[in-house]
Amino acid sequence: MKHLDATDNTHWDLVIRPKKGLLDIQFKDLWHYRDLLFLLVRRDIITVYKQTLLGFFWFIIPPVLNALTYLIIFGLFAKIDTGTSNMVLFYLCGVIAWGFISDCTNRTSGTFRANASVFGKVYFPRLIVPLASVISALFKFFVQFGFVLLVMVWYLLTGAQINIQWAYIWLIPVILVLMGLTGLSFGIAISALTTKYRDLSNMVPFALQFLMYLTPVVYPYTFFPEKIRWIFDLNPLSPLIEIFRYVLIGSDRLDLMQLLYCVGFNVVILFVGLVLFNRTEQTFMDTV
Repeated sequence: MKHLDATDNTHWDLVIRPKKGLLDIQFKDLWHYRDLLFLLVRRDIITVYKQTLLGFFWFIIPPVLNALTYLIIFGLFAKIDTGTSNMVLFYLCGVIAWGFISDCTNRTSGTFRANASVFGKVYFPRLIVPLASVISALFKFFVQFGFVLLVMVWYLLTGAQINIQWAYIWLIPVILVLMGLTGLSFGIAISALTTKYRDLSNMVPFALQFLMYLTPVVYPYTFFPEKIRWIFDLNPLSPLIEIFRYVLIGSDRLDLMQLLYCVGFNVVILFVGLVLFNRTEQTFMDTV
């Protein structure tokens, strides 16, 4: 057997080293495995419409049906004032924005349990898997966002007015990054915890549904009395939905302080998520 020592000049294509700390992220390895990242993203996208009759349209059908449901229940029956005459766009924007956050969280929250057999046999940076989930969710969002833009164009061609905030259009990519980071952070933290506490994986869909109603997705911020609005101000997801809709259709509000609060929250939850993920990565095969 060949023994390695300090004077060994053998060239290795890949050297696997132990992590030096709980926040040690080897970005060089992530870049080295970028082809795997691309393959995982491609797999996630294709499995959505493979062997289906409607194919690619399944990216668009769910948010459209959800938006129509909310429009009928909250708009027509409950008669909630959305603050805009474009109620269809109000609900569509809210649904696709929340859908992106929810997708990122759902997809990444099962990272360890869903890939345990692969993780136990082959080495690659484990963070590749949740990153691929977020990118594939982003692709899905872009398809839905393109559909929303087509609806906006149709409204404009029919003479309707849409109060697009062109001066703040630069906030859209900022909001998208924060949405993706939020979903990734929550997801990897949950994924790490579910290796020991599997009940959490069953609670994720219910928690996301409950959180959606605490976030102004199907109603505007002004729907509730001022004395209890502070509760919604504590929700770091609220400014993401509100600013996204504000820029596109001029509804809701633009509160940059709330956005800074959201950024700070993302830094904290991302730190916690990465620490939990890296710690679990070293021992999860004993518990999963």
